[in-house]
Amino acid sequence: MFRRIRSALVSGLVVVMPIGLTLWLLWWFGSSTESLLRQVITVVIPDEYYRPGMGIIAAVLLVLAAGFMLNALLVRRMLAAWEAFLERIPVVKTIYGAIRDFTRLLPAGGTRRDLNRVVLARFGDARLIGFVTRDDASELGIVALEDGLVAVYFPMSYQIGGYTALLPRSALKVLDLPVEAAMRLVLTAGLSGGRHD
Repeated sequence: MFRRIRSALVSGLVVVMPIGLTLWLLWWFGSSTESLLRQVITVVIPDEYYRPGMGIIAAVLLVLAAGFMLNALLVRRMLAAWEAFLERIPVVKTIYGAIRDFTRLLPAGGTRRDLNRVVLARFGDARLIGFVTRDDASELGIVALEDGLVAVYFPMSYQIGGYTALLPRSALKVLDLPVEAAMRLVLTAGLSGGRHD
């Protein structure tokens, strides 16, 4: 009887925890954003004119403005200088690097230009799941076209970081696996199945 109760409890946790944590993170992010930007907004407008949700709207507008400004050369240079500064701070560079790597995997401009396809790369007896970011690595300006190399991104489990390798096409096997499913498989260290059709 005790084993059945324990099994049911564990099964319930497996179902409830991901949903609960996701909802909690969304709520925490939304309420934190609202609270932080409310203080900024009430500096500009009187407190009695403030309405709940204005902080979230302001956050969305700020993100849109940042996206548009990123196209300006001056802003790119300032961002590069800021990243170089953060890379000198031991703990901050690890956290920032992991978040930056993860966000760069998101599609930009409505196209999935960052992750073209899922491949399996061989390193000795080991196989690693990777994501092609450039079919022609010579576009990076560090290898020649005749080298015939492909840029492949290998994220680490639980998004601790990742690395990019320039590999010959012959070392890669294309997998018939959606990018989202493969990313979930890699980031959860194989605990989540690759296919969810």
